[in-house]
Amino acid sequence: MRDWAVARRERTRHLIELGGLVIKAGLVDLTDDDRSTLYGALLTVADRLRGEERANALALWKRKGKRAFEAEQDGG
Repeated sequence: MRDWAVARRERTRHLIELGGLVIKAGLVDLTDDDRSTLYGALLTVADRLRGEERANALALWKRKGKRAFEAEQDGG
């Protein structure tokens, strides 16, 4: 397989996984699948990560995400 095809497949898989996280977090249902709302929410997160609270936000969100993944693996 050509390098560009491998890179394209890797990128596609990455994008699908990120979309899966949006669904897993319940954002699609909570926003009635409104793409503008989802994009606005993600822009708000990005703004926070550009600010002074970056380190605190990353630490908090990482802990929360790890706990959610662990709870899912434990069955609930």
